[in-house]
Amino acid sequence: MAEARPLLVLASTSPYRRDLLARLGLPFETDAPEVDETPLAGEAPETLVRRLSEAKARAVAARHPGAVVIGSDQVAVLDGEVIGKPGSFERAQEQLRRASGRTVDFLTGLAVLDTRDGRLQLEVVPFRVVFRPLSEARIEAYLRRDEPYDCAGSFRSERLGVALFERMEGEDPTALMGLPLIRLVRMLEAVGLDPLSSSD
Repeated sequence: MAEARPLLVLASTSPYRRDLLARLGLPFETDAPEVDETPLAGEAPETLVRRLSEAKARAVAARHPGAVVIGSDQVAVLDGEVIGKPGSFERAQEQLRRASGRTVDFLTGLAVLDTRDGRLQLEVVPFRVVFRPLSEARIEAYLRRDEPYDCAGSFRSERLGVALFERMEGEDPTALMGLPLIRLVRMLEAVGLDPLSSSD
């Protein structure tokens, strides 16, 4: 008799990550990780997203024995400085002014924790966005249309944010949206959760 698929849990309440994971067609639940996301003193951006992705997965795993838990965290980096979610029109305006004509690097941490044996897979997936030179009028028009105030970097790449870009560079465009599905599929396959498997 085939072994039953383990419960898949997304350690996030982000609607963007939930919608991305739903693309794979695997049944899953979501659970808020309730992790302090404050960077440590002198912590490098890549170290930060690795630490937080693992912390989110472990926080939720404690409540779901026998499950496979996905944790993810993302930062935007400009001139070596982490750019957070703007939270307001004014801060988004400031972020896009800084990004105008420049390159912003996005680092997405991805953790898959199998609570059945304690195995942790942990990776960081980079993605780069090169912005067009942006006028004040263009920045304001974009922000009024998309209202990306809960998005790192002050844009929604899956919507009108592409109108701000010169180009995108990276292996997986879903990494930019917060959950790198190409890498995630391989990690899930390693724990017996293949989206293309015909088994129940």
